Amino acid sequence: MGSWLPEPLLTTPDVAADVELAESVSMGLMVVLETLTPTERAVFVLREAFGLGYDEIAAAVEKSPAAVHQIAHRARRHVEARRPRRAVTAREAQAAVEAFQRALETRDLQGLLDVLAPEVVAISDGGGIKQASPRPIIGADKVARFMVAGLTKHDVALTVEPTAINGSPALALHVDGELDGVIAVRVEDTRITGLYFVRNPHKLTHIDTETPLTLR
Repeated sequence: MGSWLPEPLLTTPDVAADVELAESVSMGLMVVLETLTPTERAVFVLREAFGLGYDEIAAAVEKSPAAVHQIAHRARRHVEARRPRRAVTAREAQAAVEAFQRALETRDLQGLLDVLAPEVVAISDGGGIKQASPRPIIGADKVARFMVAGLTKHDVALTVEPTAINGSPALALHVDGELDGVIAVRVEDTRITGLYFVRNPHKLTHIDTETPLTLR
C-alpha cells in the first residue's frame, strides 16, 4: 500500500565515509533498483556488485550473452541517471542533517525550506499501518509542509536523534519515547535532495532494539 522503501539497515559512520560503499547500500539505490524489471535487477547486481562475466550471467538468467550485454547497459544507464550528481563530504552531509534536525525539532518551516533543495523528493512508507504519503512528494515547499504538518497534528513529545541508515546520515524519530520512524537523508551540493521516511513498524523492529549510532 502506497510507496515502498527497503527495510532500513543500521550502519556505522565509517560506512558513510566510504563513498562507493555507502552508495552501494543507499536507500536511493535500493529504490532505483526496485524500478527495474526482475531480470534487469539481477543482471545489474551480478555485473556491478559481483563482477560476473556476461557468459556467466547469461547462464543464470537464461538469456544470450548479447541480450545480457544490452540489459546490463540499459540497467546501468537507468541507475546512473538517478545517482547523485556530486558526492558530498561527511562534514557537508552532517551540517545539512543537523540543520534538518533543528528544523524538525522546532517545527520551523523556514528552517526546512533553507536546507531542502528545490527539487527534493520525499518518499514515506507506512506499510498501511502508519500514516504516510501514498505517493512521493516533490518540491521543497510541499515536503516542508508535509513534515511540519505530520509533527504538529498531535501534542506529543518528539525526540530526534542522529544515526546512520544504509550508509547515509539519518534521523531516528521517537514520539513519546517510542520509535516512530527513521528518515534516511540524501545530500547533494550541501542541500537535501532526498528523504526516505520509513514508518512501517514491521521494518523497524530490529532498529528499535539497537542503540542509535551517532554521526559524531
